[in-house]
Amino acid sequence: MRISAKHLGDLALDSCERCFQIKVQLSFKLPYQVFPGIFSSIDSYSKKITDEYYNRHGIVPPWLGIQGRPVKVPSIQQFQWFDEETGVLLTGVPDSIIQKDDGSYAIIDYKTARYTNGQDELLPLYRVQLNGYALIAEHNGMSPVSDLILVYYEPFTGIKTSNVGYYIAENGFTMLFESKTFTLEREGVHSLMRRAVEIYNSPPLEHKEGCKERQRILDFVGVL
Repeated sequence: MRISAKHLGDLALDSCERCFQIKVQLSFKLPYQVFPGIFSSIDSYSKKITDEYYNRHGIVPPWLGIQGRPVKVPSIQQFQWFDEETGVLLTGVPDSIIQKDDGSYAIIDYKTARYTNGQDELLPLYRVQLNGYALIAEHNGMSPVSDLILVYYEPFTGIKTSNVGYYIAENGFTMLFESKTFTLEREGVHSLMRRAVEIYNSPPLEHKEGCKERQRILDFVGVL
């Protein structure tokens, strides 16, 4: 069974196991889960800024709160781990990996979003996601992983109109981003991996009462 660390994190939320089952069995993505390409572009830009800051100053950006150097993030074909105990192939690639000055590694994931109560509710998902990345990293020679860092990049819109000229160019305008950084704790994910296998191998489960995803699936493709 193949599953991404991010998708595994769905089981840390109070989500519908039937919808989870459909997605892992059919590799099915609901239409509202496909994010606009602009967010991928901003994430890619964030990685470039981290690398370029290090190239220019010899340190990683100070808002990350660590000292070290960026290392090349492997491709998704290289960055995966098969757990013989559960039979799960765990996949997924973090946004950045930093080798700290003490030789340990930090896994970093960027979120282009404002940190809100809604985002706080997703922290269990992100915690599983980054812990999954840590497991993959440690089984691919990047050990130990000492830090899991979640960085929210929030658009900064509180500029004064009198300073608007600083942000305007001939072909458009620039936007600043502010960072909010959270350090997440290491925790095991094997119990979720075992649960994912159980759900994957089960007969069709019942949808959770009031499941909104079920209706979206019906509306989109007419599949239960």
